Amino acid sequence: MRFAVFGAGSFGTAVANSLARRGLETVLWCRDPEQAQVIASVHRNPKHLKGYGLAPSLEATSDMAVALATASHVITAIPTQALRGVLERVRDLPIEGKRFLSLSKGIEIATGLLPHRIFAEVLPGASLAAMSGPSHAEEVVRDLPTAVIAASEDPEVAMDWQARMNSPHFRVYTSGDVLGVEMGAAVKNVIAIAVGVACALELGDNARAALATRGLAEIMRLGVAMGANPLTLAGLAGVGDLMATCYSEHSRNFRFGLAVGRGKTPALAAEEVGEVVEGAHTVRALTAYARRAGIELPIAEGVFAFLYEGASLHEVIEGLLFREPKPENRPA
Repeated sequence: MRFAVFGAGSFGTAVANSLARRGLETVLWCRDPEQAQVIASVHRNPKHLKGYGLAPSLEATSDMAVALATASHVITAIPTQALRGVLERVRDLPIEGKRFLSLSKGIEIATGLLPHRIFAEVLPGASLAAMSGPSHAEEVVRDLPTAVIAASEDPEVAMDWQARMNSPHFRVYTSGDVLGVEMGAAVKNVIAIAVGVACALELGDNARAALATRGLAEIMRLGVAMGANPLTLAGLAGVGDLMATCYSEHSRNFRFGLAVGRGKTPALAAEEVGEVVEGAHTVRALTAYARRAGIELPIAEGVFAFLYEGASLHEVIEGLLFREPKPENRPA
């Protein structure tokens, strides 16, 4: 048994390192040959997770064919907007019998598809599970306690990934609700941007809690309308990931919101974060879908307005505060 992890960002690196530390043969595929050489030679990823040492046994390569050649299990930790391109390259290589695990959190802008649907289009018939939950890379790489959920339409596939990934520091639960797991993972990033802005503007803990909670209502409203199980969204992939993302400066989406709230342009805020800010991309596909489906997502719409429509933060906040009062719980 051998693992190939595609994507040498912070989370891909942390997951690959966790597997290698447990004595499992693991190779990390890097898009950048220089990055692969540095990881292989000095056992660090200075571009991501700077300051953390990596397992000496962790291999790294920029050759996709080499990474896939002997791998039985393939983990994709690729930003959602780049996932299709990577899978199209994978498709041209021998992949029969390999099992895939997607860690991507987002919605493809061009198609409005979640990661598992991108897999279905590019690699039809592939054995696939999706994993999500509150799991900051900076804590996973330090073996701090983490709990996540592995979801697959095939229970045996979900249980297989549970058996491979579970450890005393990395607890894995299973689910059959792939849509719910990926929907919670995608939308919480948008809500975290809003919470980051509120913190930068010093609107207080009450506002922070209100945004996170009403953000959960938006996740539930959208998820249920799309066919997700509400219990999934009340679990690790929904509430759990939302809490971690909205209440930690490890969260790149929260830090992005902080920077925007402090007056930086979205472009400069993304540069400051130094990682892909999935929520800033997801909100475009999210609001487009919600408008077509007639689903009300005021917080997501507010984030879209100040990122892409030129609205001021003051206008967005005022728009949220002066909305017509409504019951807390209402039909989706």
